[in-house]
Amino acid sequence: MKKGEKGVLIGIAAFVLVAMVVKGWMVSQEKEEDPGIPFYSTASSELASKASVLYRKYNCRDCHMLWGLRNIMQAVPAPSLDGMGSLRDEEWLYNYFSAKDPQSIIPSRLKQRFQMPSFADIPEADRRMLASYIASLKVEDWYLEETKKTAYEKLTGKEYPQ
Repeated sequence: MKKGEKGVLIGIAAFVLVAMVVKGWMVSQEKEEDPGIPFYSTASSELASKASVLYRKYNCRDCHMLWGLRNIMQAVPAPSLDGMGSLRDEEWLYNYFSAKDPQSIIPSRLKQRFQMPSFADIPEADRRMLASYIASLKVEDWYLEETKKTAYEKLTGKEYPQ
């Protein structure tokens, strides 16, 4: 090594080391704000409690996910109910549950055994309560577009139109 080259190399190494330490410190200081859980319910505790009984009674959990929980023994690609109230209103949900053929309202690409069953024959009060509860399942605005996209693509098997 020629005279002075050693000093230049040490200087470059020191500069690189300092740059790496500074960059590491800057990255550690960057705080990405956690927007929190996007799902919430506007239902009263009484409605939530009663609807929870119906949700289990009619085996909704066998296909649908709610609050991030799904029946692990089932593998049906049904849409999550989290945020569904931001996509559909109570009257629409009631009419959907009351339809003799729910696929006439929302066509399904799933095999017959995995398609949404008709709830037209269950008591009207149960259909109304389920509709009211599911309509209360909201999603924060920042997450709504992603929810719409996912639900559309699951139901239709097509890419979400921009």
